[in-house]
Amino acid sequence: MKILLVDDEVEFVSALAERLSLRGIDADWVSRPEDAIIRAEQCAYDLAILDVKMPRLSGIDLKVILQGKCPHMKFIFLTGHGSQEAYEAGAAAAGEGYYLMKPLSLADLMKKIDEVMDKAAHS
Repeated sequence: MKILLVDDEVEFVSALAERLSLRGIDADWVSRPEDAIIRAEQCAYDLAILDVKMPRLSGIDLKVILQGKCPHMKFIFLTGHGSQEAYEAGAAAAGEGYYLMKPLSLADLMKKIDEVMDKAAHS
């Protein structure tokens, strides 16, 4: 499994990639949505974990672009903005259950990754 992490908080996303790699997951990271689009050109990723609120391009808008390039790619959304409106927008875009609030535990993220990939394998 290969994962692309996209979050404008460099320290957060780089640490998350490192923590995932220690658990045997091949995770690349970028801090700009534009870089995610370039990375996804090869469609080498099974899953993208996207921050909902980023400058210039939201995670929800980025999902649309990435899905157009790589229809098989699955998505999990993260947000540190805990408003009900942000939650509902993210949940609607992500699909049921594929939306997590920051700060998040690695155990919760691993569980969501397993759920997303298991559902994709049985689709």
